[in-house]
Amino acid sequence: MKNIPLKLSLAMLVALAGCQDKSEPVQTVETEIKPVETKTVEKAVPPIIDNFDASARVLFHARPHYATVLGVEESLAGGKYNHRLDDYSPQAEARLRDKLREINKQLTNIEVTEPTDVDNKKVMMNLNRYFAGHEDFDIGYIDLWMGLSPFIVNQINGPLIDVPNYMVANQKINSVDDAKEYLQRLDGYDAFLQSVMAKLSADTGKGWIPPKVIIEKTIAGLESFIEPEVTAHPLYTTFEKQVNALDGVDETEKQRFYQQAEQHIEDGVYSGYRLFIDAQKQLLEKATMESGIWAQPNGEAYYADAVKMLGDTDMSPEEIHQVGLSEVERITAEMDAILVANGHTEGTVGERMLAINDDPQFLYEDSEAGRAQVIADLNGYIEEINQRMPEQFATKPPYEVEVRAFPKAREASAPGGMYSSPKIDGSAPGIYWINLRDIKAVPKFDLKTLTYHEANPGHHWQVALNLAQDSLPMVRRIAPYNAYVEGWALYSEVVAKEMGMYKDDPYGDLGRLKAELFRAVRLVVDTGLHHKKWTREEAIKYMAKSTGTVESDVVAEIERYMVWPGQALGYKLGMLKILELRQMAREALGEQFDIKAFHDLVLLGGAVPMAVLEEKVNAWVKKQKMPQI
Repeated sequence: MKNIPLKLSLAMLVALAGCQDKSEPVQTVETEIKPVETKTVEKAVPPIIDNFDASARVLFHARPHYATVLGVEESLAGGKYNHRLDDYSPQAEARLRDKLREINKQLTNIEVTEPTDVDNKKVMMNLNRYFAGHEDFDIGYIDLWMGLSPFIVNQINGPLIDVPNYMVANQKINSVDDAKEYLQRLDGYDAFLQSVMAKLSADTGKGWIPPKVIIEKTIAGLESFIEPEVTAHPLYTTFEKQVNALDGVDETEKQRFYQQAEQHIEDGVYSGYRLFIDAQKQLLEKATMESGIWAQPNGEAYYADAVKMLGDTDMSPEEIHQVGLSEVERITAEMDAILVANGHTEGTVGERMLAINDDPQFLYEDSEAGRAQVIADLNGYIEEINQRMPEQFATKPPYEVEVRAFPKAREASAPGGMYSSPKIDGSAPGIYWINLRDIKAVPKFDLKTLTYHEANPGHHWQVALNLAQDSLPMVRRIAPYNAYVEGWALYSEVVAKEMGMYKDDPYGDLGRLKAELFRAVRLVVDTGLHHKKWTREEAIKYMAKSTGTVESDVVAEIERYMVWPGQALGYKLGMLKILELRQMAREALGEQFDIKAFHDLVLLGGAVPMAVLEEKVNAWVKKQKMPQI
C-alpha cells in the first residue's frame, strides 16, 4: 500500500507554521519535466509560426490537465498527456514563466511584414506576457484562464480545485487504455500535491498569505471535498460509471480497476488534502484580517498590474471607482422605474429586489424536482434564443453547449454560473454550469440573463467561435483576455434585450438590469477593497444594499474579489468599450452599418486586447467608408 512521503510533507507544514525567511531554500520533490523542444519539426516551418507554436507547447506541457480539457494534439503537450498531472513547484513555475519571456525576446527579433503575421505577433506577445505574469512577482501560479493568480490555495480556484474538477468533467474513458491513464493520473496525486505544497510554502515564506476569512473558507472547502466516502466521490463515481460502460472488458478486470481507483483516491487524494487542511489551519495564526491585496508585500504594485492585465485599461483605480459609482446610479434609476411601474414602491431598490426575490412566484421548489426544472428552463432559454441568433449573427459556432448542475462536492466553492470550453474535436460540448446549492439564489427572473451570459450569445458563442478559428495560432484560439471575454458576455445581455428577448417580461428585464448593476458594483468594491482599503464587511454591506442580492451570493462574491484582484473589473469595462466601438461605427457608417458584420469583426479575429479591438474596428470603419470601385 503506497503512502505520501509524510516526512517531506510534514517538513513543509513546519515551514508554513514558521513562515521561513524568503532567503531560506524550500525543500521540494523535483518532478522531472524535460524542457520542451521548440524546433522538433520534420519540415521547415517559418520562424514566426514555430515561435507561436512554442508558446502552446510550453503552456500545454506545463498544464496537461488543460490539454485534456481541450483535447489538443499530443505534439503540443510534449507527448501523451492524459496520464500526467501538473507540476506547480517553485522551480516548475519559474521555468514556465521564463520560457514565455524568452519566447517574447525571440519574437521581438523576428521581422514580419504580412498583415496576418503582424497581427499575430502583436497579440501573441501580449498573450505571452499575460500568461507569464509580471517579472516582479514570482508568487502565485499561472492560471490558463486568468494569467497570474496570487494565491495557489484558496476557496474558489487553484490546482486543488480545478485539476480534479476538470478530471471529472473532461477526462473521457472509452477504452481500457483510457482507464489506465485515468488511474495513472490518480496515482500521480502524490507528486502533484507535493508540488502545490512546495509552492504554497515558498509563497507564504515571502509573506503572501491570504486573509484569515479566506483561509477559513478554504479549509471548509477542502473538508467538503473529502467529506464523501471514497466510493461516493466524483473522482471515483465518474471513473466507475465510464468503466462500467466499456464493452469487451470482463467483470474481474473492472473490479480490479475500481479497487485501484479507490486505493489511489484514499492514499493519494484524501491523505494529501488532509495535509493541506492541516497546513491551512497553521496559516491561520499568521494571516491578517485585512481584505485587500494592498496588505500583501508590494501589494499596491501588484494591483496596478492586475488592473492593467485583467481590466485591460489605462484608467487609474480611482477613475474606475468613479465610473462604477456613476453606472450604479444610472442602472439603479432604470430599475426603480420598472419597479414603480409594477407596483413596488416602498424601500430602496435593493430592499425591493430582496422582497421580490422572496416572492414564491419567482422561486423554484427546493427539491430535486425543482432543481431539474431549473435545468429544463435553462435549456428552453437556449433553444429559444438560438432560433433568433441569425437576426444579429452571421457565423454560427460548430460546437454544442450543454447545461449541467455543479456536482455537490463543488457547490460550496463554485460561482452561481460558469462556462467551460468544448473539446477542439467536438467530442465534448461547451458546458454551462449552474450552482443549485441555494435555490433562492436562482430566482426565475434572473435566469434568462444568466443564460445569455454563459451560453448564447455570450461565453459559449464567443469561446466556441474563437476555438474554431484554426487559422490562428493555438494559443490565440484559447485566448482568455478577461476584459474581452467577460465584456463580450455582458454586452451579449444588452444584445438579447435589443433582440426583444425581454418583451412583455418586465421582471426578466429587471433581472437583466440587476445583473448589469452587479457588474457596475464590482467596479466599486474591487477598487474599494484593493485601492481604498475597504474591509470585507464594508464591501459586503455596499454590495448587498446596492443590488438586493441574497446574502450567500454577496459574501461569496466579495470573497472571490479578495483573491482575484482586478478580475471583476473586466466585465463592465469590456462591455463599455464594445458598446463605445459599436456606437462609433454606427455613427460613422450610418445606413452602411451592418450589425452582423460588426459582430463577425469582433468575434472571428479571436479574443484580443481592447486596444487591438479598437484598432480593428477603426480600420474596418475606414475600409467601409472607402468608395467601392
